[in-house]
Amino acid sequence: MPKTFHEIPRVRPATPVLDRAATPEQLRRLGEAELEELANELRQDLLFNVGQTGGHFGAGLGVIELTIALHYVFDTPDDRLVWDVGHQAYPHKILTGRRQRMSTLRQKDGLAAFPRRSESEYDTFGVGHSSTSISAALGMAIAARLQGEKRKSIAVIGDGALTAGMAFEALNHAPEVGANMLVVLNDNDMSISRNVGGMSNYLAKILSSRTYASMREGSKKVLSRLPGAWEIARRTEEYAKGMLVPGTLFEELGWNYIGPIDGHDLPTLIATLRNMRDLDGPQFLHVVTKKGKGFAPAEADPITWHAISKLEPVGAPVAPKKPSGPKYSNVFGQWLCDMAAADPRLTGITPAMKEGSDLVAFSERYPDRYFDVAIAEQHAVTLAAGMACEGLKPVVAIYSTFLQRAYDQLIHDVAVQNLDVLFAIDRAGLVGEDGPTHAGSFDLSYLRCIPGMLIMTPSDENEMRRMLTTGYLFEGPAAVRYPRGSGPNATIEPGLAPLEIGKGVVRRQGKGVALLVFGVQLPEALQVGETLDATVVDMRFVKPLDETLLRRLAAEHELLVTIEENSIMGGAGSAVAEFLASEAVVMPMLQMGLPDIYVEHAKPSEMLAECGLDAAGIEGAVRKRLAALGKA
Repeated sequence: MPKTFHEIPRVRPATPVLDRAATPEQLRRLGEAELEELANELRQDLLFNVGQTGGHFGAGLGVIELTIALHYVFDTPDDRLVWDVGHQAYPHKILTGRRQRMSTLRQKDGLAAFPRRSESEYDTFGVGHSSTSISAALGMAIAARLQGEKRKSIAVIGDGALTAGMAFEALNHAPEVGANMLVVLNDNDMSISRNVGGMSNYLAKILSSRTYASMREGSKKVLSRLPGAWEIARRTEEYAKGMLVPGTLFEELGWNYIGPIDGHDLPTLIATLRNMRDLDGPQFLHVVTKKGKGFAPAEADPITWHAISKLEPVGAPVAPKKPSGPKYSNVFGQWLCDMAAADPRLTGITPAMKEGSDLVAFSERYPDRYFDVAIAEQHAVTLAAGMACEGLKPVVAIYSTFLQRAYDQLIHDVAVQNLDVLFAIDRAGLVGEDGPTHAGSFDLSYLRCIPGMLIMTPSDENEMRRMLTTGYLFEGPAAVRYPRGSGPNATIEPGLAPLEIGKGVVRRQGKGVALLVFGVQLPEALQVGETLDATVVDMRFVKPLDETLLRRLAAEHELLVTIEENSIMGGAGSAVAEFLASEAVVMPMLQMGLPDIYVEHAKPSEMLAECGLDAAGIEGAVRKRLAALGKA
């Protein structure tokens, strides 16, 4: 059984077995008797590494034994191993030649937080969003068959990710094409598992064995000659398996279901995987694991220990913390409760982000009006549309990067019908160490082109609260997009007062240059405004724009500079340029935002500096443009 650790080691632990397993090829040279100790050492090494860098934590601890077994049994990287989401892939990184670089995890120019094809040949598919693994592995299995190759394709997916419709689309398709592939369901929530233990482990070994498969096929040939006999035998087998294992759904879809088995029992895992490796057709293995396995605090509280910040060195001076107000997500959570108290029609919807979007208090106070639809963003949006059709006022709390997954539903089911749905879009802009898969780089661009959308970008916490009310009262689809983390600690006014739609605010009157800010770069713009004596405007609304204000700014200034933490292409700056063009106004413009690249993981401040969206970058870009115009 795995050892249980109670503290994160601050000194790299001794790992004599792990030292001999730097790659899967080396791992496969170990004797099976050494694998239990390897698992203990790998778990301890993971604790040490994440303690040094911070990062996702509990999921990796839960798949230590599974990771070892998969690389031990299958010939990776020739056999294609696809991890879903990738939160659990740190042990995989350690065992695939990247152990010495784990100290760079999630840092600028270091290892990515998720599997990436450009990082290692063992990372067969780039991930970050959930529920993509089965489709990708199926594509690889089909490619292998068309290319005449015998390599295997394996998808590892969690029980949470399996709730998404995309996963079921792939599960439905694979049997249709007779794909030779394996899906491993990593069930770490006990949500569909009841029969774990000796009997189910024993049954899994029997059901996955070549002997059982051969006997089953032989019996099928004999019984097929007897009218009705094979159908009776098939139903008898199905009912017998159904009494012991929860795999009826997968069997009906055409998968050979095995499990559930203990995902921390290495001998059973290896024996079962070896048996299933040699079976043809779609194979489905259900393993039960414990998130945070082997680290007592994470086992007791897996939500808190889902991810951690890096440990500070012992004895390091503790810098005094700057006073900060609530995070933007906290402001949303409080507003949601306040508006729910004022309007019984309000409902709150989230795709598995209760804690991240801060719907905890709302879920406790208004359980009948709270809906966590699991990882099912498309369903979340159309569910809201259905509610709005019947007079409810749904609020969809969703991350910017995840709303991309429900774009058709946003257009077709909400916007085309002009339904009253408010989208509270969290994690807009750059989010730091999780990298480009989690950045909210494109929401202004993909929302702005939708007819009828109201789109708002708050510059502080109080403005955000008022915008949420504005969007809630708006008759039609509305969106408020706000970043991760804390704001400038603005005083939050009580009450539920809305803003006047489509009105910006001049925060500083200057001359020559006007800085038009869409969102949270307002403090940086004000700093630059003081240096350059420039006008600074909090535009607030991306759609509709404050056209009256834009006409005045264009008439009074020599250069307009738009600033946004969104892709320059198609964003708020494009909206301003399009408006000026429609008015036949020809004047110099500088559009500042996220460049036409995927901004790689780093600290948020480093990412903003790289994109020129810190105060120094904004000032430098403006001075350069003024020099080019001969106005420096």
